[in-house]
Amino acid sequence: MFSLRPVSSVARRAATFSVQRRGYADVTDKVKLSLVLPHKTIYSSQDVVQVNIPAESGDMGILANHVPSIEALRPGVVEVIESGATQKFFVSAGFATVHPNNKLTINAVEGAPLEDFSLEAVRANLQEVTKVASSAASEADKVEARIEADVYEALQYALSK
Repeated sequence: MFSLRPVSSVARRAATFSVQRRGYADVTDKVKLSLVLPHKTIYSSQDVVQVNIPAESGDMGILANHVPSIEALRPGVVEVIESGATQKFFVSAGFATVHPNNKLTINAVEGAPLEDFSLEAVRANLQEVTKVASSAASEADKVEARIEADVYEALQYALSK
């Protein structure tokens, strides 16, 4: 009987604590987005509804109350959904950090609005880079051209959607 007292007192104490559960974001909840390039800030702690990112592990949608995480970004489209509008930005690479308290920071190496790109120019540049990749003398030049081709392929895919 004596051994049951500590167990029962622990059970009573555990019952008094409230359990906080994660749930879906309310429609009124917003994410504070900061989208930053090395040379300029596109968003600075601006309230948005949702942000879709091209993470290395797969495309992700970030809403309010998202679990904190750090994601490496691959070349692709960052889609920012605001209350009345949607904006799309192409990023070449970077990191997205989901902080507690509904904050999202995206640090991109390069980025621009998707409408700033021409599909014809991207196709021409992709062909040129592919030629360079196949005829490059050094291994470093081949790798550099392959990375550039990967970015152009992702951009071409984003523009043709």
